[in-house]
Amino acid sequence: MSEIIKALEEIEKEKNISKEVLIRDIEKSLVIACKSRFGGNDSDYEAHMDCNTGEYSAYMKKLVVESVADKFNQISLTEAKAMNDSYELGDYVKIKVDTNEFNRIAAITAKNVIIQAINEGERFALYQKYAVKEKDIITGEVQSINGNNINITLDDKTDTVLTEKEQVPGEVYKVGDRIKLYVVSVTLNDNNDKDNKDKKDNRNKKNKKDKKGFRVLVSRTHKELVKRLFEKEVTEIADGTVEIMSIAREPGSRSKIAVKSNNKDVDPVGACVGHGGNRVNNIVDDLKGEKIDIINWDEDPAVYIKNSLSPSDVISVTINMDDKNDKREAVVVVPDDQLSLAIGKEGQNVRLAHHLTDYKIDIKSESQAKELGILDDEDDFYED
Repeated sequence: MSEIIKALEEIEKEKNISKEVLIRDIEKSLVIACKSRFGGNDSDYEAHMDCNTGEYSAYMKKLVVESVADKFNQISLTEAKAMNDSYELGDYVKIKVDTNEFNRIAAITAKNVIIQAINEGERFALYQKYAVKEKDIITGEVQSINGNNINITLDDKTDTVLTEKEQVPGEVYKVGDRIKLYVVSVTLNDNNDKDNKDKKDNRNKKNKKDKKGFRVLVSRTHKELVKRLFEKEVTEIADGTVEIMSIAREPGSRSKIAVKSNNKDVDPVGACVGHGGNRVNNIVDDLKGEKIDIINWDEDPAVYIKNSLSPSDVISVTINMDDKNDKREAVVVVPDDQLSLAIGKEGQNVRLAHHLTDYKIDIKSESQAKELGILDDEDDFYED
């Protein structure tokens, strides 16, 4: 077995890059070497490498014609038949190229192909490592602060940037801090524009991390970050006993999460809160103090809306549906002394309840409701 085959098999073992792929790339490099030495196009040549011995050969292809007009690309029928009587007009004759004339070039080219294949293989392996993390949580370390952006190290070969847009207002980090991040997307860079000068010039102006071959877009503001944190912290969510039905979030301030249990013996809210609040407190710590309301989801929209307005009490909920116009509205009546609590500071509580339930919610105090004829003295919680 030749040294080159041993080397390829070692690369296959260590880098998880197929030997067949490497051989195919080397064959392409031999075609390029032929073109460089003798001229013509890639289509004028073929190259083959034996996967067991490492021996290689190259051939120039010539079209069989009646009368030769181009000596480089054509061969006469008479000359072709002298080589093999089976040749006919329109066939291609493969003439072996003396590779001794470009052994050095071929060896250098093959070496470069192997190096490039290794780099591409490592790049793709790293991409796959993070591609499976898409829509999940990873932990990174703050490497540096660059203006309003935070440079994050994910491992010794992969960096990313937490942009200002994806940062939670009020969160402050210093170099060396480890933070949990939601992976929004992992995308390979487009290598097809290497020959396009304008694109190349533009690419050179981009962040140096583009050269890594792929981009990991991360976020601290995405509501799915909250969901993934609960999935990792709460065993009952991980095993499907408790299900997260909806999340509404205002990053850095407050989130509401609606949960239901698929087991009548398991309290979904209690499971998420944990003993002494340990589970939810761990998540609050990861979110740097963001408040979290955990409420019971209910298939009855009136009950669901009532729950969503926690911690406020609710006297009644009136549902107004217009399926034709996809209109979903609810009028909610709360005790007079809890109107401000139901609405929340700057409308946050009712706003989060709206995003959680997907209902437009109009809140009235008990006194207002009675003045408007919405609520009678005998009325209790109900749905129309």
